[in-house]
Amino acid sequence: MGAIDLDTIAPLHWPTPAFEQAQGVGMTSQRTRDRLIAQLWQEGIRHPAVLSAMRVTPRHLFVDEALASRAYENTPLPIGYDQTISQPYIVGLMTQFLAESGTPLGRVLEVGTGSGYQTAILAQLADAVYTVERIAPLQQRAKAILDKLGLNNIHYRISDGSLGWPEAAPFAAILSAASPPTIPQSLIEQLDLGGRLVMPVGETTQRLIGIERLSTGLKTYDLGPVRFVPMRPGVEA
Repeated sequence: MGAIDLDTIAPLHWPTPAFEQAQGVGMTSQRTRDRLIAQLWQEGIRHPAVLSAMRVTPRHLFVDEALASRAYENTPLPIGYDQTISQPYIVGLMTQFLAESGTPLGRVLEVGTGSGYQTAILAQLADAVYTVERIAPLQQRAKAILDKLGLNNIHYRISDGSLGWPEAAPFAAILSAASPPTIPQSLIEQLDLGGRLVMPVGETTQRLIGIERLSTGLKTYDLGPVRFVPMRPGVEA
């Protein structure tokens, strides 16, 4: 498949100066991030804007300080509240599916703010991100990090993720980091024509499912087996 030429991964309008100040040293350095990007390239994440966003985003800020040295391993990590920060490959795969739609990412809905890392990636690609989280302390912690990084195009809500954000619909893209038994109809209804949705689906066995809304109906993609936290109803203060 060949090796990636990092010089071809053009920077986006980010990083902000705050990104540059948070680059880290040692196991959290840019060199460590570049090794991760090279690995993702080999595994099939090839969209330049997605790789650019992931290359500059300081993932170590979104995990506990004790786990910072593992932040650029291609693995999920715990973030508390029985939640995890997703494996970088899965973040790349889901974001790439949305970015390959061929239409600009205007408004994007994220179901499950979690650590805020996926939010940071989306915020660099979209005009605006509307992120919903059911666990209030998680979103509060994520918002503090995202604000520090100068990502000011993000809107936050504590809510049941299956409801989406109807007032801000339609969305050019929808991404969920929680797995329902079936895709909620409410989310499909909030997807704009030409837009894409990506989310894990299933309980004991999960598949990463992509949906594209066409004038002729919905086109479904099976992106492979995954393991995410289940989508739960209600909110936790």
